[in-house]
Amino acid sequence: MAEVPGLLVSAPSSGTGKTTVMLGLLRALAEEGLAVQPFKSGPDYIDPAFHRAASGRASFNLDGWAMGPHLWQAIAAQAAGADICVAEGSMGLYDGVATRGQQGFGSSAETARAMGWPVVLVLDVGGQAQSAAATALGFRQYMPDLPFAGVILNRVASPRHERLTRLGMERAGLPVLGVLPRRGDLTLPERHLGLIQAVEHPDLEAAIAGYAAFLREHVDLAALRTAAAGGPVPGAAPALPRPPAQRIALAQDAAFSFTYPHLLEGWRAAGAEVLPFSPLADEPPAAGADLVWLPGGYPELHAGRLAAADTFRAGLRRHAETKPIHGECGGYMALGAGLIDKGGTRHEMAGLLGLVTSYETRKFHLGYRRAVLRAPMPGFDAGAALRGHEFHYSTILEQPDPPLAEVADADGAPVAETGSRRGQVTGTFFHLISAEEPSAPRAQAQEEARIHTKVRL
Repeated sequence: MAEVPGLLVSAPSSGTGKTTVMLGLLRALAEEGLAVQPFKSGPDYIDPAFHRAASGRASFNLDGWAMGPHLWQAIAAQAAGADICVAEGSMGLYDGVATRGQQGFGSSAETARAMGWPVVLVLDVGGQAQSAAATALGFRQYMPDLPFAGVILNRVASPRHERLTRLGMERAGLPVLGVLPRRGDLTLPERHLGLIQAVEHPDLEAAIAGYAAFLREHVDLAALRTAAAGGPVPGAAPALPRPPAQRIALAQDAAFSFTYPHLLEGWRAAGAEVLPFSPLADEPPAAGADLVWLPGGYPELHAGRLAAADTFRAGLRRHAETKPIHGECGGYMALGAGLIDKGGTRHEMAGLLGLVTSYETRKFHLGYRRAVLRAPMPGFDAGAALRGHEFHYSTILEQPDPPLAEVADADGAPVAETGSRRGQVTGTFFHLISAEEPSAPRAQAQEEARIHTKVRL
């Protein structure tokens, strides 16, 4: 088993600047001639595209709640051939859910500990000086066996501010790996689901180059490389997820882009042919496709164009006459009868499901999901237990079709967004991450048996 040293970039909370640090670090290390393998800890389908743009290598998610050990090993093996791994945490370092999942609670700290990657803690020190060391020390000591590289101080206002903050870190015995002066231009554009998509950034390459130059000037890259550690790469890892069909027409544009990279990598590695098409360009899915897959994205921002895309919608309807279609979140909404936009205007969608959703009547839906299928969906039989994540603001107004699954949150509480099915068309509001591995807890296996019996009755 080879080893590729790595680091995990995290922070006490969201909004501290860890994504810009991550992108600058990826590019700066790549410019030093290193093959840099990026990862994302936790459920996120936006950041990996930015990572790829910065590093030149596909980025993959590692998720202790949603992934079993076999999938984890298969994803870790994607670091083969790299010189260093750099992972980005999600939310705060220790943030996770209350109930254990397939391997853990989904925190970035668990990912760092499992992979042996020392944590680089990005601290927003605005409005404080020596007190920042108390925060950092608490994060260092909360999980004593967590490997810890040091801190990067962000949004430092002046040389005096830096000197005082450094004094606190020295007293706490915490290495300072970098000091980033406050700059208002080092931010990425955002919208209601977080960052805009990488493909939408007006000048992503220039932004990443700027982040890299900023980090080279203010961060000790040599010290970071020295601190990198761990990173066992399995020599004969299990396979990534198998494709749900041989020829898959995949919607791919600014309205539909939220697909987890390990799924696409697994499909292609197993020999499936992925056939991209753009609904926004009024393109139909490939006529010879075995399956149409509509991922999540931002259909609510493009509802008028989708409603006017007659060729796209006609192609979906032709395909659904004989072959399956599946939609996730935004793709699910596009398969429905109607979508009401922010201004209250209803737009007709494909009409392959009876679903009517509203972005005008906004409600926040966020969290892990565990689904036990009541009927088959592409790639999975009825009774299969799936793990995923839901993140959107749309509200269901009508859902007349039979539910696709029984869905619960991370703590086992029932979730109303069950997905639905009609003929060979299925859809869910959760984004698929993985099928549950056989090592699932006994209580979950018993729950599956109960649901299977209910379905048969």
